Amino acid sequence: MRALRQTAKFTRNHNAKVLISRFSPASSHKPCNSSNYAEGNYARYQNITRGYVFFLYKSSSSSRPFLGCRSLCFNMGNTTNKSEHNGTFPNQDSRGSDNTGINVVNDKVAVVVSDDIFESDLEEDLVQISDNPLDSQDAEMASCDAEGKNPTSPLFKILMKAPQCSVKNILQKWIEDGNMVDRGEVLVTLLKLQKLRLYRKALQFVEWLEATKCLNFTEYDYASHLDLVAKVHGLQQAETYINKIPESFRGEIVYRTFLANCVSRLNVKKAVEVFNTIRDVGLPISTFSCDQLLLLYKRVDKKKVSDVLVMMEKESIKPSIFTYRLLIELKGNSYDINGIEQIVEKMKAEGMWPDLMIQSMVVEYYIFAGFSEKAEAALKEMEGDDIKENRDACKFVLPLYASLDKASDVERVWKVCEAKPRRGESLAAIEAWGEVGCVDKAEEVFEKTLKLGNKVSSKFYDALLRIYAKNKLLFEGEDLVKRMKENGYKIGPSTCDALVNLYVGVGEVNKADLILQKEARKNGIRPLHSSYMTFLKEYAKRGDVNNAENVHQKLRQAGFRNRMKLHELLLEAYLNARIPAYGFRERMKADNIFPNKKLAELLAAVDEFRMTQIAQSVELDDSLSYLFKTPVAVS
Repeated sequence: MRALRQTAKFTRNHNAKVLISRFSPASSHKPCNSSNYAEGNYARYQNITRGYVFFLYKSSSSSRPFLGCRSLCFNMGNTTNKSEHNGTFPNQDSRGSDNTGINVVNDKVAVVVSDDIFESDLEEDLVQISDNPLDSQDAEMASCDAEGKNPTSPLFKILMKAPQCSVKNILQKWIEDGNMVDRGEVLVTLLKLQKLRLYRKALQFVEWLEATKCLNFTEYDYASHLDLVAKVHGLQQAETYINKIPESFRGEIVYRTFLANCVSRLNVKKAVEVFNTIRDVGLPISTFSCDQLLLLYKRVDKKKVSDVLVMMEKESIKPSIFTYRLLIELKGNSYDINGIEQIVEKMKAEGMWPDLMIQSMVVEYYIFAGFSEKAEAALKEMEGDDIKENRDACKFVLPLYASLDKASDVERVWKVCEAKPRRGESLAAIEAWGEVGCVDKAEEVFEKTLKLGNKVSSKFYDALLRIYAKNKLLFEGEDLVKRMKENGYKIGPSTCDALVNLYVGVGEVNKADLILQKEARKNGIRPLHSSYMTFLKEYAKRGDVNNAENVHQKLRQAGFRNRMKLHELLLEAYLNARIPAYGFRERMKADNIFPNKKLAELLAAVDEFRMTQIAQSVELDDSLSYLFKTPVAVS
């Protein structure tokens, strides 16, 4: 654990692309009270950013991967809470007391969303934070189910058709018609509703289940209800609901669900309070809860990551695979390759072999740090003796070979999959061919995927659109978006982001802004952080201070927090406009932003314009001073 604690000894924040994947829990369980699921294997679908578990049927022949960690979601319709550290951190103090904590009242922390791992800027984190913790492709597949393209439950169909104002009445009538509520069907229905982000309807469904006592609620059921209340109504009402849960069911699962929601909103004060409550009521501290604190402090105060690791070591809490992924990400963001390798060795010593996702993370950090030979050696290890026998590795190694600009290896690996590609492999191949500049081959894979049948995820369209944007193929990009709409796809935040890059790349900045505003209003979406940053980078390059400041204001209004990169770009706009940035230091201080080396250099550079203006003003005053001299009387 000492090696892991060293992860927190750095504070530098570099832009990097971070990967998070699905994972398969080691254990499987049968769902309770389900007569319809007597045969077959059961997969435990666990969303590690939430406090509940779904039990779903998985046939023996299915190769569909388990749901796993994605990013935490924001509260739909609510503004992220502005919070500071205030309270105690769960740990022992210097006197050895078991229930006291490290005082963090006086710490000043800039509460920011860390560079989102699903966007190019590192806020663009384990939060990019995406608005949906579940995979968007799964959501679209659920949408296909709702349209009747795949078999689905009658209960889900009824809920999809029901108006939001009459969900409970329709459910009651359904029961009166002689239908039965089955636990397995209920859990499948809830999962699909959440995939489609129909949180309010899912909440009404759960409230009806609890009120009518159609099911005997367990702690997991109460935790699911709590999670939906937090999503729809916010943390305050979720906390009120906890007090309504019977005390016998108010266990660690319930509290850690609430903790995960506090973390997703970056509410440090409330998260620490909930963690201490788990300890105070005598419940065990799980690895899940510790991972949530690590995720929180990774975003708001990396120095406190070591405090969590110390506490885990003292209380003999073993790190999970997610713990190691977080620590590798932290090391990777500081380009600490030796630190990454120590963490991997620590994993192996603990009997936890790095999975393909962790191996791909390590390779990507090798590439970012310029260790190409190490990256190639690690890629060969990921492939194994025969890539054909290790097919699962294909979708991971394709984009990595592309990052190394090895088109021959991309082609070699793709040939293994080409005859009968899986969707994940096809998406990876499109992105890889685009990375190495083979637009025609990316288009070929895209068209082949569409011909396989069934509605594919919008991710495929977005991937090809980004390739067009990178290569400034405006007309091809516009045709693709038109085709996308004709095929019934809605324009989401990711597609808007690709469109912004397309138009900004060819110099159509105003058109990009108009399209973003139009699609955001039409589809009720919040643009991604990276979309705003694309505009900001362009305005900074042009020295367009007014528009750069407008983008900064839009970022604030959209709920995104200020970060170092944002202030750097604003200063670059002032620098390229050759005008002083009056009051900029005070603005940074108000935002809890402390300048790094690059920011300090930019501040010094724009200060020179202020001194130039002062010197010019003094010279002007001297040259005009004769006008204000008192005339001397002639005797």
